[in-house]
Amino acid sequence: MSTYRYVHLDVFTDRVFGGNQLAVFPEPAGLDTETMQAIAREMAYSESTFVFPPEDPRTSVRVRIFTPGSELPMAGHPTIGTAFALAHEGVIAPGQPEVVFGLGVGPIRVGLRWETDRGGGQKVAFAEMHQLPPTFGDNVADVSAVAAALNLRPGDIAVARSPVQSVSCGVPFLFVPLLTREAVDRAVVDQAALSRLCRTLGLAEEVFLFSTEPGDDGATAYSRMFAPGLGVTEDPATGSASGPLGCYLVRHGLVPAEKAQQIVSVQGVKILRPSRIHISIAGDAQKISDVRVGGTAVIAGEGHLRW
Repeated sequence: MSTYRYVHLDVFTDRVFGGNQLAVFPEPAGLDTETMQAIAREMAYSESTFVFPPEDPRTSVRVRIFTPGSELPMAGHPTIGTAFALAHEGVIAPGQPEVVFGLGVGPIRVGLRWETDRGGGQKVAFAEMHQLPPTFGDNVADVSAVAAALNLRPGDIAVARSPVQSVSCGVPFLFVPLLTREAVDRAVVDQAALSRLCRTLGLAEEVFLFSTEPGDDGATAYSRMFAPGLGVTEDPATGSASGPLGCYLVRHGLVPAEKAQQIVSVQGVKILRPSRIHISIAGDAQKISDVRVGGTAVIAGEGHLRW
């Protein structure tokens, strides 16, 4: 019988039962790609991670990330959550200010902020990953097709202020700006229509909806993300889309450059897993020089998978 231990975390939240669930397998030696994919499907979280010895001398560990449907080159909540898990495991030394993960896109730096726990020890209070510089796709002209794929009205989409556009900091997402938070909550994916739209645009089925309408939570953006092509019906918190979101907001003047290091995206509210994602963008609309995404995480449990 094979037995593999995992740590279960809730990421981009400071309390259990919120944020985005993650399973981290800290000792996956002997697992091949097919088995890791089967494990991710069995866990049925948005992502699961597997932590291997480093393949690159510039990195501390090699982290492989799987959704229930496929392996990803990078992702945000698995990176943040894995940093918290490895600190919990003692793989990251208390007080260590940074760790470098080897991901499918290359080395990714993760800054760590520590605090003293009740027992007088050190625990990670906040982790922040550096993401790749953004690439912006063409504006999408067929707003009616976008609205139809989301069961929205064309008038719900705020194209008078900013376009429907793909943006990537390692993984591309189709960003759809909506006028109101109510419209964000009202969206329902028509998977066949979304598949046709994404095929036409040459994109994966990963669509990110947001509104900058103010709310009581003080967030910059109120967000949802759908990725049916990856086996993720709706993601409670998407760090790999949050860096591009911050870049989009700065590029199109929705957030002024002087406030771009204090962007907050609230995601997952509709599906009762509220998440709070911190985004920091350096530069301006013409040139973005640094993209960082951070947040908190909590250990929700530990277990063993046997087969």
